[in-house]
Amino acid sequence: MVSSSLTQLRPLRPAIRQLLLWPDTHRILTLTLIAGVFAMGVQTPFGPDTWWHLKAGQVMVESGHILQTDLFSYTRYGTHWVNHSWLSQVILYLLFSRFGYAGLRALMGAVVAVALALVYSQMEGNPFARAPVLLLAAWTAAPVWLVRPRIFSFLFTAVVYYLLYLYKWHGVNRLWLLPPLFALWVNLHAGYALGFIVLIGFIVGEMLNNLSPGPDPCVEWGRLGMMALYLLLSLLALVLNPNTTRMWVYPFQTAGMRFLQNHIQEWQSPNFHSLHTQPFIWMLLALVAAVGLSGRRMDGSDLVLTCGLACAALLARRNQAAFGLVVAPVLSRHLMPLLTNLERKARKVRMVRQLRVPHHPTTIALGMINWILLILLPALVISSAALSAPAQIWQRENLPVEAVEWIRTHRPAGKMFNHYNWGGYLIWRLWPDYRVFVDGRTYLYGDEFLLHQYMNASPETLDAWKVNLVLTRPDDPLVAHLACTDGWQETYHDEIAAIWTRTGER
Repeated sequence: MVSSSLTQLRPLRPAIRQLLLWPDTHRILTLTLIAGVFAMGVQTPFGPDTWWHLKAGQVMVESGHILQTDLFSYTRYGTHWVNHSWLSQVILYLLFSRFGYAGLRALMGAVVAVALALVYSQMEGNPFARAPVLLLAAWTAAPVWLVRPRIFSFLFTAVVYYLLYLYKWHGVNRLWLLPPLFALWVNLHAGYALGFIVLIGFIVGEMLNNLSPGPDPCVEWGRLGMMALYLLLSLLALVLNPNTTRMWVYPFQTAGMRFLQNHIQEWQSPNFHSLHTQPFIWMLLALVAAVGLSGRRMDGSDLVLTCGLACAALLARRNQAAFGLVVAPVLSRHLMPLLTNLERKARKVRMVRQLRVPHHPTTIALGMINWILLILLPALVISSAALSAPAQIWQRENLPVEAVEWIRTHRPAGKMFNHYNWGGYLIWRLWPDYRVFVDGRTYLYGDEFLLHQYMNASPETLDAWKVNLVLTRPDDPLVAHLACTDGWQETYHDEIAAIWTRTGER
């Protein structure tokens, strides 16, 4: 009987051994790396626009209708609003209503981890060679991560690039996924334009490869025709949204706004005196050096996409994220021949035995240690969430939290003039009791209003709009005007905000 039981157990021994040996050093490093970028994503801050997105999501969930008319401002109340992120807003609000700030942070971490995992899968070399490149890509993209619908464009850009990678480097055709992907994307965020930029840049690059073939795989003319067909179908799929054909031009209309280009930081060229924007330069210089030293000819599609996205990132800081996604695999492809060549030369002069970390067969003991490390990985993720600054702290450091509490308590009557960056938060905390003068929905307000009515606001502007309440920064030039104008008094002041109200009724 005992002998029979032992006989039944023997087939299990290879399976148990295989299970113990599964988490080798390379797998552990890969999983640790993905956990690390998840932890980076969890640290994603809340931006000024987060709040009006949440309020819009709440209104749509409670009403059951897609919000396409402005309800939140009195300066544009009742006018048509191109709410291109309606589906994202619903998702964000549902997560927030059930899981609070932790739910939003977890979503950011998951989106970042999936996007960078797709990038990692396209890179060359072992995990020890890929890891620093992926981390550099993450640091390049991180400054523009915020809790808002645009994070979905980060993910979908990575998905589009991954589908193109499969098509070119492995001959796997998953391009049929592009039309439904863009149909979903156009309802999540207007950043779908990035997807078309990647597609068009890839096609142009492969045309160059056909005209001047190199050592890398080339998408021949017939398959390029198939790509062009799917691009056209994807373009047609964009009409599957509440704004229909208007979304064909909306991204270009928004990008052309002077207010965004002149006054919104993420739409301006990056300031490289700031440390958090410098990883972009490090990555660009690393790519130039790797291409120059590797001896490997740069692939046509890699060249076109790298140059195009580098130009876009230099013109607008928000495009650094797409640059990091696309350039990481390109950088890894040129680093590997360089590392191999350096290793060969080092061996010849006997300076070191081997540059590459050896991949020794995993022993049972090492496998058990790796399993322990694997089990501890969730602790890294949980601790990163626990150590991230609570959203409430960020709010009190950047938003007029106490001033809003004063308004909710004292309830001054009349229309409110507010700072642009605070409009979203005021919508979240004060609507429907108060409507805002302006908020982050720049296209809704337009250049004429933003540049002349808001940026040049004066006591006369407040009179024209019948404003009785002003909530802005203490150093706002408007405050100096009000201090010299009869009929206004400061009723609240702290380090973040100042509140001015009229002394008499209008």
